[in-house]
Amino acid sequence: MYTKYFGFNEKPFTLTPNPRFIYLSKHHKEAFAHLLYGINNHYGFIELIGEVGTGKTTVLRTLLSQLNEESYRSALIFNPCMTGVELLRNINHEFGLNSDSEYANELLEELNNFLLNENTKGKTVVLVIDEAQNLSPTILEQLRLISNLETENDKLIQIILAGQPELSALLALPELRQLNQRIAVRYRLRPMSMDESHTYIRHRMVVAGETGGVSFSPFALKLTHLYSRGLPRLINNICDRALLIGYGDERRRITGGNITRAIREIRNERRGRTFSLAMAGVIILILAGAVAVVIMNFDKISAEVAGVSGHRIENKSGTVK
Repeated sequence: MYTKYFGFNEKPFTLTPNPRFIYLSKHHKEAFAHLLYGINNHYGFIELIGEVGTGKTTVLRTLLSQLNEESYRSALIFNPCMTGVELLRNINHEFGLNSDSEYANELLEELNNFLLNENTKGKTVVLVIDEAQNLSPTILEQLRLISNLETENDKLIQIILAGQPELSALLALPELRQLNQRIAVRYRLRPMSMDESHTYIRHRMVVAGETGGVSFSPFALKLTHLYSRGLPRLINNICDRALLIGYGDERRRITGGNITRAIREIRNERRGRTFSLAMAGVIILILAGAVAVVIMNFDKISAEVAGVSGHRIENKSGTVK
């Protein structure tokens, strides 16, 4: 709707994971490094933890897109809410194997033959389980058995478990201690800093074809970061709504007022309704910063005045006042 008005080729702040728009913050780069390190060193199990909206799925999809077919075979399981047999059938299906059997041992044998064949070709097989916090302990134990498919010197399959912080608590259960001990590489994806949030917004606009038809005020950028807490998904949601509001008002400058209204609409709040505690916290943080600047300037002026008053001032006759 607003893309043509602002000069975009496409919407810059969509909520669906799109590797083309990925912005590698410091923590995203570290996440990539950990995942590649675990995969290329054949550690078997790798854990990626992150709060909702930190960009885990985008990181995973981008990672998989960069694993070339000459050296890797990969599969992504996005909906792990299934039985053990269903999970095996899905894994085999993703790798293009026979997935019709209803027996786990037959599916495992099919998978094992595939892994051995890929290993002889020098290929690394990668299995990614997204939203792994939804897995039951029984299914996680099934994954541990899959990881037992190995040669004397190497793990035949690299399994990435990606999920929300609840995944760590799940893996800490006593009955899963064998699996937990096998996870050699772990990384927790953190939110972006304020500077990274600002760069992220600009980056997505440029990728979408921005040509100067719209801009965000410094206060709008700061308010967006403080409310979103540096989470990419929340930033996308806020900015998309703010652009829609700017389009409706026929304005090409997104202000703090547009961001505030966007947040209200996202939270389904009516105009004039008291701000939520989250918004109040944002305002307090901004005011606290302003007060800090005033205090620093006041202290500086006070020090200068004190320095001046400490000097002796002579009048024209040479006597000291």
